[in-house]
Amino acid sequence: MRIAGWNLDQREGRASQSDLLAAGKALRTQVPRRSHASYMPSAQRDPLGILNEQNATRVQELVPLRMQRMLVSPFTFYRGAAAIMAADLAGGPITGVRVVSCGDAHISNFGLFASPQRTMVFDLNDFDEAAVGPWEWDVKRLVASVIIGARESNFSAAEIRRAATAAAAGYREGIRDMMKLSVLERFYFRVDIEGENKNLDSASRKVLKKATSQARLRTSEAFVEKISERGPDGRLLLKENPPTLAHVPFPDEESIIKLFEKYRRTVPADIAQLLSQFTITDIARRIVGVGSVGTRCYIMILTGPQGESLVLQIKEAQVSVLQSYGGETVNPRFLGLETTDAPQALRVVSNQRILQAVSDLFLGHLRFDEKDFYVRQFRDMKGSIDVSKLTIEPFVTYAVACGALLARAHSQSENAAMVAGYLGSSGAFDDAVVDWSLAYADQSQADFALLTAANSELSA
Repeated sequence: MRIAGWNLDQREGRASQSDLLAAGKALRTQVPRRSHASYMPSAQRDPLGILNEQNATRVQELVPLRMQRMLVSPFTFYRGAAAIMAADLAGGPITGVRVVSCGDAHISNFGLFASPQRTMVFDLNDFDEAAVGPWEWDVKRLVASVIIGARESNFSAAEIRRAATAAAAGYREGIRDMMKLSVLERFYFRVDIEGENKNLDSASRKVLKKATSQARLRTSEAFVEKISERGPDGRLLLKENPPTLAHVPFPDEESIIKLFEKYRRTVPADIAQLLSQFTITDIARRIVGVGSVGTRCYIMILTGPQGESLVLQIKEAQVSVLQSYGGETVNPRFLGLETTDAPQALRVVSNQRILQAVSDLFLGHLRFDEKDFYVRQFRDMKGSIDVSKLTIEPFVTYAVACGALLARAHSQSENAAMVAGYLGSSGAFDDAVVDWSLAYADQSQADFALLTAANSELSA
């Protein structure tokens, strides 16, 4: 079929989905699915050295807090050790199929948030490390996190393997189901959690209902009321709670306004118009997460014409660990546009929009003081499920959901069908990745003990 010189049946450089499925299946002879089962640590691996390298780029006064948070438990250590894992993954077998990846797809990086239509959505919610990379790295990061989380909940060995296998199967079946949809249907697919959710058991429905109710209370208005007070001139000002929340030396007011205007130029026109009706009230440093501690992160309070509050988070974007420690190269095609302005922040923002079914309308970016920052709304009905409080049945349900949502995210990449073809319908890869993840969970536990011992020596 030809229209105006275009051959629509043989588009140059575009393989059909059936061809991609077949190519993925053929990859099994080159990289057998069972080859993913063996974890072989490098003799040169230096986990503490990697953490020290990362710490060198952080706000030095916050580095001890980062280490403190990582030392709370093996799971919090794992949360902060994405760079260590990226370096370890770089030495293992890969299929060579690359997709837009989360880069840090552990089970605590999925959560609840409000869509622009104000319905509650469950999806991936952290993209600091997002980049183009091997699809299997995200799956291994997810499954290993299921094992570490399940161990902390004192589940039996059989229950731990069951949950890990469920996560891997959730991904495999999810990517297969996505390939049954058109690319437009995949693009529009999302998990709205409103309603009865009859496919969940009663315990899982109870957990979801509680998490949803809590998320709906986490708004900008509620946050501002909690952490602010009226200044002498009547303006709302942030109450300091160092080191978690503290004012820091910042440019003068005119510079802040210029930076805000720079950010406004990176959001859609309707959001820019909305933001023009707000006034900057206050700005302070806010410490968040585990792995992010020490990166530069601020919150900005804005006040609208009727006294309404909007809180924006301004967070530093450093090079993805998939690139700095995994050895992956930057692929500008996936950024949607080329720019020299805040490229790392643009990476985060662009990949978040690709991977999430629906994203924050306030996402934007800017460059300041030779560093890249991305901007998003803070506390817009965002919530999470505390996996440490789950019994085994809701935990398995949660693991399956995370695997399926990771598959939905990967299905937005043009070679996703190759992943589906490679995985097939059997549990061959599921079993292999669970074996690998069990071994890697042991490795992460050993690294946690190593950091604990090193910290004890410094404290002695």
